[in-house]
Amino acid sequence: MVPSVTDAPTLGDGLRIARAHSGRSLAELSTITRVPSRYLTALEQNDFSVLPNRVFSIGYVRAYAGALGLDEQLAVERFKRESPDPSVPLQPPVGVAFEEVRRYSPRLIAAGLALVLAVVGWNVFQRVSLMRAPQPSDIAAVPESWTLGAVPGQEQFMRLTAPRPAPPDQTVPALYITPGLEAQLTGIDPASPEGLAAAAAAGPPVQKAFNPRGAIYGAAASASQVVLQARKSAYLIVRMADGRVLFARQLAAGDAWRAPANVAATVDVPDPAAFDVYLNGEHGGALAAAETPLSQLNQRAQALGRQAAAAVAARTEAARTAAVQAQAQAQLQASTTVQQIVSTSVGG
Repeated sequence: MVPSVTDAPTLGDGLRIARAHSGRSLAELSTITRVPSRYLTALEQNDFSVLPNRVFSIGYVRAYAGALGLDEQLAVERFKRESPDPSVPLQPPVGVAFEEVRRYSPRLIAAGLALVLAVVGWNVFQRVSLMRAPQPSDIAAVPESWTLGAVPGQEQFMRLTAPRPAPPDQTVPALYITPGLEAQLTGIDPASPEGLAAAAAAGPPVQKAFNPRGAIYGAAASASQVVLQARKSAYLIVRMADGRVLFARQLAAGDAWRAPANVAATVDVPDPAAFDVYLNGEHGGALAAAETPLSQLNQRAQALGRQAAAAVAARTEAARTAAVQAQAQAQLQASTTVQQIVSTSVGG
């Protein structure tokens, strides 16, 4: 059984004893909790000055206690007692003085008991006064129709038939589409299998677009090709190559962070599935790992941008070539028609 964190002299001693009891090393626990080993060592040594800001410190204590099988809430409360927040000043007590409370407590208790007894006594009195002895029934005999289930004189009006089918559910009328509108807007005839096949082979469908549903942090929209949006409440930490923290915040569901371009940094999250990646405004799936180089995401966005530009250029060139061929065909048909008219006139 894991010893409780409240039995140890300090929080650090309780964590160290629980880790020794589990038989796991700091490196293993660091991998499980995604907390750096130096912070776990600082917690066991009660060296709270090494820890980052208070929000992350409380999260590290909760994660470490949960990994060791301890009560997370007790560990957090003990951490708050042993490492009070200096930014919160102590407030003087407010309210009624304790002497007055002790002076009037017997009277208040007596008044409360008297009120409870009065309510209970009133309810008992009401129930007793409404109680009546059972009275015999006034019906001398039970009518025959009651026992047989029939009503005299109504046999010709009541008859049972086979059950009818249930009424149909309410239906929604089909969406009306103006004939020819789709072909006019897209240039593709929906009744033509060849046109639909050519449209499907023209390029991949557009993915789900980025939809801002909360606060947006980070770079400006014109200076970013990568956006990370939180599916649920989760921490997002972005560290520079030299160890400095570029961005650190707990994002709510719908909040997003725009990644700057040409920045050497690493995205660190506790739950990769909690973040969607949008590349050039289109959905690119969830984060693949807890630690992802930002350059890798930017390179994916740039590669997709080049592919989209090449596809647009190819479609433009194909359209231009088709227009040139159609113009040449029209000129050839016009020349043939003129020759036929001339030959007909000469022969006549």
